[in-house]
Amino acid sequence: MNDDPRGRSRRGGRPASRSGDRARQRNPRSEPADPARRAAFDLLRAVADRDAYANLVLPGLLRERGLTGRDAAFATELGYGTLRAQGTYDAILAACVDRPLEKLDPGVVEVLRLGAHQLLGLRTPPHAAVSATVALCRAAVGPGPAGLVNAVLRKVSAHDLDAWAAELGPARDADPAGHLALRHAHPRWVVSAVADALGAGGRADWDEVEAALAANNAPPRVTLVARPGRAAVDDLVAAGAQAAPYSRVGAILPGGDPGGLSLVRSGAAGVQDEGSQLVTLALADAPLDGPDARWLDMCAGPGGKAALLAGLAGERGAWLVAAEVAPHRARLVAAALGSERAAAPVVADGRAPAWPADTFDRVLVDAPCTGLGALRRRPESRWRREPGDVGRLFDLQRELLLSAIGSARPGGLVAYVTCSPHPGETRGVVAAATADSARSGRPVEPVDARSLFPRVPDLGDGPHVQLWPHRHGTDAMFLALLRRS
Repeated sequence: MNDDPRGRSRRGGRPASRSGDRARQRNPRSEPADPARRAAFDLLRAVADRDAYANLVLPGLLRERGLTGRDAAFATELGYGTLRAQGTYDAILAACVDRPLEKLDPGVVEVLRLGAHQLLGLRTPPHAAVSATVALCRAAVGPGPAGLVNAVLRKVSAHDLDAWAAELGPARDADPAGHLALRHAHPRWVVSAVADALGAGGRADWDEVEAALAANNAPPRVTLVARPGRAAVDDLVAAGAQAAPYSRVGAILPGGDPGGLSLVRSGAAGVQDEGSQLVTLALADAPLDGPDARWLDMCAGPGGKAALLAGLAGERGAWLVAAEVAPHRARLVAAALGSERAAAPVVADGRAPAWPADTFDRVLVDAPCTGLGALRRRPESRWRREPGDVGRLFDLQRELLLSAIGSARPGGLVAYVTCSPHPGETRGVVAAATADSARSGRPVEPVDARSLFPRVPDLGDGPHVQLWPHRHGTDAMFLALLRRS
């Protein structure tokens, strides 16, 4: 990337000039804080102080500050990019500060991270990045640390990101996971999990691991779903989108706010990753002997997959029960279903079913998970998650899958889905639940799900399907399809 994407100065909205840059370099005290940088700073503080989610906080900040167009895009890239690369920037800043970062004012650390991202992630010219960040420090934190910020960022600007990775991290040949963790800003345990998932029991291809990590740092495209019976892909194309490459109900919005589309505002279409569409379609499309009238979405919140399933069920004369344990999320499910007549949202714990066993023809269990497959959308999450989270979620995931199997009738289908490629949340859970189910007298057999993904390449050896951002442009969704014996 090059410089500030707005291509003009932060102060007056006029095109940047060399003389203007020199003036700001000479006298940073006179430069006011840039509104976009201030919004990014406040975003980082909200994430750090309140454990807020960046994607929920930022839209309100932009509206409150009146930031639109290029200013909004710059604030978004600056905030999200800084959050994604926080671990790497902290390692570099620690090498440039004469005391532990923990000893600094938290606001100063956030200012330094923002400055590091401009220098190393956006490649803003050093004089402009340092000057603007010092001005931000004066406005947001106070004048006292401005000298420190100026001195530290000038040290950071001495190298580009590759050079810092070479200086501070291990050599790739000696320690590929450690090297890639620093170079692509992922915790080491996440790099190892990605390598394990891509290796699938064999040796990892580290070039592909690097491609997967790089894809996690790229902003995702905006993907829309046309909900069956309420809209069609052609309607979205007519509104300016492009048909998605794999999903028959998907479309890509090349730019703009999806909330500006009347189809989205009415609920006839929604924003939904193509991977989520594909795993939902796979369950609906899988061949099934016997009746096909009763469907269950066991963990339906916030309702995206339920809305798609309900539309598909309605086309066939089937009925969907959309269960969600948390009442506030159940309300989101009800909102997503809207006026859909083929579905019923209910508040229910999938582990203690409110329905008889052996009831449903098709069951979806989209289990709670670490979300490591959606790091593109949640910039702060990689630094919040810990390896222990996988173990803590394992029992819940296994119990939900076991209950889903028990809810399906003999011959019925169960789809186990996670938005995580971690083997402990995917193959490990399926293996454990399958064994437990057999012992309880409800054996299942795996269905090779790859044939249910027409036109999607590189699906591996099966029978389960793992999608990837770097291969398919989707979130890293996992699907295991099981049939009750």
